[in-house]
Amino acid sequence: MAKYCDNKELLAEIIKSKEAGVLTPRAVELLMRMANEISKVFKYKYEDDRQDCISYAIEDCIKYWRSFDPTKSSNAFAYYTQMCKNGMAKGWRDLYPVKSSMKVSISETDGVHNF
Repeated sequence: MAKYCDNKELLAEIIKSKEAGVLTPRAVELLMRMANEISKVFKYKYEDDRQDCISYAIEDCIKYWRSFDPTKSSNAFAYYTQMCKNGMAKGWRDLYPVKSSMKVSISETDGVHNF
Protein backbone atom coordinates (compact mmCIF):
# COMPACT_ATOMS: atom_id res chain seq x y z
CA MET A 1 0.00 0.00 0.00
CA ALA A 2 1.17 3.49 -0.70
CA LYS A 3 2.80 5.44 2.12
CA TYR A 4 1.01 8.67 1.25
CA CYS A 5 -2.55 7.39 1.83
CA ASP A 6 -3.88 4.76 4.20
CA ASN A 7 -6.80 2.76 2.80
CA LYS A 8 -8.50 2.43 6.20
CA GLU A 9 -8.38 6.18 6.79
CA LEU A 10 -9.63 6.95 3.28
CA LEU A 11 -12.46 4.41 3.61
CA ALA A 12 -13.48 5.89 6.98
CA GLU A 13 -13.50 9.42 5.51
CA ILE A 14 -15.56 8.34 2.50
CA ILE A 15 -18.09 6.63 4.78
CA LYS A 16 -18.28 9.78 6.92
CA SER A 17 -18.70 11.84 3.77
CA LYS A 18 -21.50 9.62 2.49
CA GLU A 19 -23.33 9.97 5.79
CA ALA A 20 -22.92 13.77 5.75
CA GLY A 21 -23.66 14.07 2.02
CA VAL A 22 -20.52 16.14 1.43
CA LEU A 23 -16.81 15.32 1.29
CA THR A 24 -15.01 15.93 4.54
CA PRO A 25 -11.98 18.25 4.42
CA ARG A 26 -9.74 15.29 5.29
CA ALA A 27 -11.19 13.23 2.40
CA VAL A 28 -10.50 16.10 0.01
CA GLU A 29 -6.94 16.33 1.35
CA LEU A 30 -6.39 12.59 0.86
CA LEU A 31 -7.77 12.63 -2.68
CA MET A 32 -5.61 15.63 -3.58
CA ARG A 33 -2.54 13.93 -2.15
CA MET A 34 -3.35 10.79 -4.15
CA ALA A 35 -3.66 12.74 -7.40
CA ASN A 36 -0.35 14.52 -6.76
CA GLU A 37 1.51 11.31 -5.96
CA ILE A 38 0.00 9.35 -8.86
CA SER A 39 1.04 12.11 -11.27
CA LYS A 40 4.68 11.43 -10.40
CA VAL A 41 4.43 8.05 -12.11
CA PHE A 42 3.91 9.71 -15.49
CA LYS A 43 6.36 11.83 -17.45
CA TYR A 44 5.41 15.30 -18.61
CA LYS A 45 7.34 17.61 -20.89
CA TYR A 46 5.93 20.67 -19.13
CA GLU A 47 5.06 21.14 -15.45
CA ASP A 48 1.86 22.95 -16.48
CA ASP A 49 0.69 19.78 -18.25
CA ARG A 50 1.21 17.79 -15.05
CA GLN A 51 -0.74 20.36 -13.03
CA ASP A 52 -3.57 20.34 -15.59
CA CYS A 53 -3.80 16.54 -15.46
CA ILE A 54 -3.83 16.63 -11.64
CA SER A 55 -6.69 19.15 -11.83
CA TYR A 56 -8.68 16.81 -14.07
CA ALA A 57 -8.07 13.93 -11.65
CA ILE A 58 -9.19 15.96 -8.63
CA GLU A 59 -12.22 17.23 -10.55
CA ASP A 60 -13.27 13.65 -11.35
CA CYS A 61 -12.82 12.62 -7.71
CA ILE A 62 -14.92 15.56 -6.51
CA LYS A 63 -17.61 14.90 -9.13
CA TYR A 64 -17.90 11.15 -8.76
CA TRP A 65 -16.83 10.39 -5.18
CA ARG A 66 -20.35 9.19 -4.32
CA SER A 67 -20.12 6.29 -6.78
CA PHE A 68 -17.89 4.27 -4.42
CA ASP A 69 -19.98 1.66 -2.60
CA PRO A 70 -18.38 0.51 0.68
CA THR A 71 -20.80 -2.42 0.88
CA LYS A 72 -19.31 -3.91 -2.30
CA SER A 73 -15.63 -3.24 -1.57
CA SER A 74 -13.49 -2.00 1.25
CA ASN A 75 -10.63 -0.96 -1.04
CA ALA A 76 -11.34 2.74 -1.49
CA PHE A 77 -7.68 3.37 -2.26
CA ALA A 78 -7.74 1.24 -5.41
CA TYR A 79 -11.06 2.72 -6.52
CA TYR A 80 -9.93 6.33 -6.23
CA THR A 81 -6.48 5.54 -7.63
CA GLN A 82 -8.13 4.30 -10.81
CA MET A 83 -10.43 7.33 -10.82
CA CYS A 84 -7.36 9.60 -10.62
CA LYS A 85 -5.63 7.75 -13.45
CA ASN A 86 -8.72 8.02 -15.63
CA GLY A 87 -9.03 11.72 -14.84
CA MET A 88 -5.39 12.29 -15.77
CA ALA A 89 -5.86 10.41 -19.02
CA LYS A 90 -8.91 12.55 -19.78
CA GLY A 91 -6.85 15.68 -19.13
CA TRP A 92 -4.04 14.44 -21.36
CA ARG A 93 -6.50 13.71 -24.20
CA ASP A 94 -7.89 17.24 -23.86
CA LEU A 95 -4.40 18.76 -23.90
CA TYR A 96 -3.13 16.65 -26.79
CA PRO A 97 -5.97 15.35 -28.97
CA VAL A 98 -5.04 12.48 -31.27
CA LYS A 99 -4.64 13.55 -34.85
CA SER A 100 -5.36 10.50 -36.90
CA SER A 101 -3.39 10.17 -40.10
CA MET A 102 -5.19 6.93 -40.86
CA LYS A 103 -8.40 8.58 -42.06
CA VAL A 104 -9.41 7.77 -45.61
CA SER A 105 -11.83 9.94 -47.47
CA ILE A 106 -13.72 8.49 -50.39
CA SER A 107 -15.36 10.96 -52.67
CA GLU A 108 -16.73 10.38 -56.13
CA THR A 109 -16.42 13.02 -58.85
CA ASP A 110 -17.61 12.19 -62.34
CA GLY A 111 -17.46 8.46 -61.75
CA VAL A 112 -13.83 8.59 -60.60
CA HIS A 113 -13.00 7.46 -57.08
CA ASN A 114 -10.38 9.53 -55.27
CA PHE A 115 -8.62 7.80 -52.43
